[in-house]
Formats: sequence, C-alpha cells, structure tokens
Amino acid sequence: MNRDRTVKIVKWLLISWGALSLIGGVAVGGFVAYSFGPGNRDRADSASSSDVAFVLNWCDLGADRIEKVLHSYVSARSFTGDHLDAYAIKIKHIDVAELTARTDDFGGRWYRGDQLPKVLDDAVGFVGGWLGSGKIPWFPTERTLRSSEVYVYPWSIYLHGITPSASELIFVRPWDKMVFYFGGKT
Repeated sequence: MNRDRTVKIVKWLLISWGALSLIGGVAVGGFVAYSFGPGNRDRADSASSSDVAFVLNWCDLGADRIEKVLHSYVSARSFTGDHLDAYAIKIKHIDVAELTARTDDFGGRWYRGDQLPKVLDDAVGFVGGWLGSGKIPWFPTERTLRSSEVYVYPWSIYLHGITPSASELIFVRPWDKMVFYFGGKT
C-alpha cells in the first residue's frame, strides 16, 4: 500500500513538473517572439492623424486642428518598456493667448521654454539626451525647446530619485504652427 501511494505521489509530481516546464517554455518562447518578432520593430514616418490625435487631445487643443503628420518615430518596445516615440504635427491654427490663458499648475498648463520650473527643465534635459541618437533628426534641438519661441505641456514625468527616467512632453512652436510630441523611457 505504501509503495502504491509513493508511485502516485511521484506520478503527480512529474505531471506538475511537466506542466510547469510547458508553461515556462511557452513564456520563454513568447518573450523571444515578442522581442525579435516582426511586430516589435521601429516604425518611422508611418503615423496617421488618428494615430497622433491623443497628443492634441491631451493638451486640450483638440485633434480637429491636425493638418498633417510630417514626421513620426515609434520605436520597438523592450521587455522593460524602454522606448522612444516622437511626432511632428502641422496644425491649422494656434494662438499664443490660448497657450498662456491657463496658469493653474494642477489642471495642466503650458510653460514657455525659457521659463520652466525645475522638474520640467530636467525633463526637457531628458528629451535633449535622446536628440543625439539620430533617430529623430527633425525634432527641435534642446536649445530651441528651451527658447521663448516654444511652449511646453508636461503630460507625464517619471523620476528615478530626482532624475527623470521617462517623460511625455508636448511642445508647440506657434510661429509655424508645429506641435512636437516626445515620449520616452530608459
């Protein structure tokens, strides 16, 4: 009787071990397929107006202003979520007065590039760190982003300690009706 019970326990342990091995194999295979598969590739200049509508909706300008998406870059995602997304969007109209009308920091507002609070200044520096990668040569330089001709809308800034490790920022250059979006994580 004892021997039959031992065989039964060993049988179930081996079945459990096999099931766990199968699940682990599927998980590893899924990770490899995701990381190296055809669906996880960089995409350049392929975004449509509907793909970038969220940018203008987030900052309350409205997607109905989109005239044309001039440039786009959406990188492949790493397993930890590291990525770089950027868009250059030509819009139909923009007035500096509508950018400067809101002064409430809580509800979201625009900041002039040469008058940034410390955390937003650091986030613009984070953007500047990506600009030398050669992946978005059409994006304004960090110097331009920090100038009086550009307004910045912070959607999200994630910090590691006090250093930005991810940010989503929207930039508007009113004189030529251009909106630039940057989303990146390291």
